[in-house]
Amino acid sequence: MSRRPAVASQSSSRSIGTTVGLAGLVLAGLVVALLGAALLGGWLLLRGSLAQLDGTQRAPSLSSAVTIERDALGVPTVHGATRADVAYATGFLHAQDRFLQMDLLRRVAAGEMSALVGPNALELDRRNRLHRFRARAHAIVEAMPASQRQLLERYTAGVNAGLAALSSRPFEYWMLRTQPEPWRAEDSLLVVYAMYFDLQSSETRRILARAVLRDRVSADLYAFLLPAASHWDAPFDSASTPPVEPARLPSTRPDWLSAPKPVSVASEQTQDVSESAVGSNGWVVDGAHSAHGGAILASDMHLGLSLPNIWYRVSLMWPAGDGLPMHALTGVSLPGAPLVIAGSNGKIAWGFTNSYGRYIDLIELQRNPADRLQYRTPEGVWARASVYHERIDVKGGASVDLPVADTRWGPELTVGARAYALRWVAHDREAVNLNLQKLEDAKTIDEALRVAQTSGLPTQNIMVADSRGKIGWTLAGPLPQRDPADLQDGPDSDTPYDSATYQGWQRYLPPASYPKRVDPPLGRLWTANNRVVMSRDAALIGDSGADLGARASQIRDDLLAAPSPDEHAMLSIQTDDRAQWIEVWRRVALEALDAGALEGHPQRAAFRQQLVAWNGRADVDAVGYRLTRGFFFALYDAWFGRLDAELAGAMPGGGNGNPPLGLRVANSRYEAVMETLAGHHAWMPDGFRDWRAFMLDRIDRTIAQLPADTPIEQARWGERNRAAIEHPFARIVPAWLPWVRGWLGAPHDALPGDINMPRVQGPAFGASERMIVSPGREQSGIFEMPGGQSGHPLSPYFLAGHEAWVRGEKTSFLPGAPVHRLILGRTGQ
Repeated sequence: MSRRPAVASQSSSRSIGTTVGLAGLVLAGLVVALLGAALLGGWLLLRGSLAQLDGTQRAPSLSSAVTIERDALGVPTVHGATRADVAYATGFLHAQDRFLQMDLLRRVAAGEMSALVGPNALELDRRNRLHRFRARAHAIVEAMPASQRQLLERYTAGVNAGLAALSSRPFEYWMLRTQPEPWRAEDSLLVVYAMYFDLQSSETRRILARAVLRDRVSADLYAFLLPAASHWDAPFDSASTPPVEPARLPSTRPDWLSAPKPVSVASEQTQDVSESAVGSNGWVVDGAHSAHGGAILASDMHLGLSLPNIWYRVSLMWPAGDGLPMHALTGVSLPGAPLVIAGSNGKIAWGFTNSYGRYIDLIELQRNPADRLQYRTPEGVWARASVYHERIDVKGGASVDLPVADTRWGPELTVGARAYALRWVAHDREAVNLNLQKLEDAKTIDEALRVAQTSGLPTQNIMVADSRGKIGWTLAGPLPQRDPADLQDGPDSDTPYDSATYQGWQRYLPPASYPKRVDPPLGRLWTANNRVVMSRDAALIGDSGADLGARASQIRDDLLAAPSPDEHAMLSIQTDDRAQWIEVWRRVALEALDAGALEGHPQRAAFRQQLVAWNGRADVDAVGYRLTRGFFFALYDAWFGRLDAELAGAMPGGGNGNPPLGLRVANSRYEAVMETLAGHHAWMPDGFRDWRAFMLDRIDRTIAQLPADTPIEQARWGERNRAAIEHPFARIVPAWLPWVRGWLGAPHDALPGDINMPRVQGPAFGASERMIVSPGREQSGIFEMPGGQSGHPLSPYFLAGHEAWVRGEKTSFLPGAPVHRLILGRTGQ
């Protein structure tokens, strides 16, 4: 038999195999080339959405050229011929560096997120569209003074020009497969409304939580659980806490303690900083008490932290006219708005803290069973709510019709089977304006305080220092003028009203009636979201969850202990992580950990050893702080865990998209209640033979909550309190692409600080800036913030300056030497 066919067959096979192999190589090469081209294209698209840093850009509507210089951190200094031109350039910068942030702020406020991201945002839109803030913003713009409207229009033109000047739309919109929508003048007011949500809307939950609690417990128990004052209070009219009558234990023992074992509600990982009343620190020291004779302002505003940071640093310069020196305004702006929110103009420096006053009333509607839109009024007749139909557009789906029932007091809020009218300062025209711009020209404390009292923003404590060494405080934003009978303090001061009797407020306090302090005898003023005054002024402000006061008292003591501080000393106070608030709980735990408790319990012995060795700080290496904190929350679970579970279930929907209702929502001073219970060895749950056994059970519970692979002596606070500061899109990155998520976030640094101390710090909550400045001495000022100027991960300014914020290191308040220069003018690209 011939062998030739076999040889031919083998040859053919080799030929086919070679051809297939070559085809495979070609195909693989083509795939690689296509993938490379796609990656290159994607890279070019990403690069195309970076801000322009140098060169020229055509801006024919400017009166003359504007120069934008950026320093090594990307902080811009804007030089313009007029305030209107500077507003245009500010909008241009905001759009190029932060457009998504601006877009999210306006959409959240208007209830328009679903149009951008799809049906997952529908619940948020339904909740926020209830307030119809876009319609309100439009009406306010239409009625605005001509000068303010011009400023908004120039800023708006700059935003849209900055967006159009990008070579490629912002990268997030490629991921969303959509185009960014142009900016409108009313959108800048929506940005202010977004801050109303952030700073005041939690009052609704506090009112609801108190209503449920009042229905659940006896009168004496209700009063005990909701103290109006405590030994932590630090009003700035006194160098020490005013006398506080000791709290008395109620005769009623809570029935929820009658259970074999305490419920475990909060794990260590859910004991978040946001569970406590948190907010901002701000203080001023007059020239007579500073190292250099100038008044000093210190401001660190505490907010949720993400990338980019909420604030955008800027320095604005334009001629003052009439032979006066140049306007030189430096501080932080809010992307979406044309103003410097906090900073210095060389004559005055100012900063804010949330006031936690009463700006919301809930009125339970007595509805007509025959017509659910009718409700009983104080006149004894039925009134009928108007209905507005709001259309919510949904990306990738059909639009949704949302009927909004609007009563004489505000929109109707349905919670379970109950309906409330929501009366909120934010719904009135006084809520939003651009009067804060007048601070740009203010030269004295008195001028600045008058401007603040007429400004439309979520009502804040404003702290002011001037170049003459004087200091002052007042409220910035509208204050309701309530009937004297409605200025009551105590547990019933923040609960729902009845529609058949509700009067509410009809007008706002005139500036002359605002509480204020100027040049106090102590030479210092401080605020930390606490009750800053304890007189009739306190009743004018009200209390919707003012902080416990531990932060404020620690700041007060730090300030009074520094006879002549400078800017660096102020930074030391801002970063003070001494955990004085928790010392009482360390003592309680050590009292229980006697020799008998340690015998045969090596973990308890290790627990005690760490508490004894602890240095009293919430620094990153503090094992003792982490253990004591865990013990504190374990005690909270034992005393109030079952109550919280009942409150959460008693009013379905009461959380309104937020964490469930509970005692911590109803009472921002729950730590003071717990201190009273510990002092009396009171409220021991059933199932324990004595107080010591109860404490040891809570210590054991704390140990059990630690990660299984972490020995007690290695349970450092910094491992629990690691930064989780990310771009919003990081949360939608698949788990199998961790490097992409890392690219969109800051390093997971171990962070010092926590609740109830000046250095408030959680993984994604804390100081959104640290600013220290003496007006007229700006060159000695200090500034830090998390994240950088740009919201673009490819920008060199995405995280520039972030490490200094992590470390609490001294960096300059004023921008540094310019490294980039961009000119906006009538001619250009």
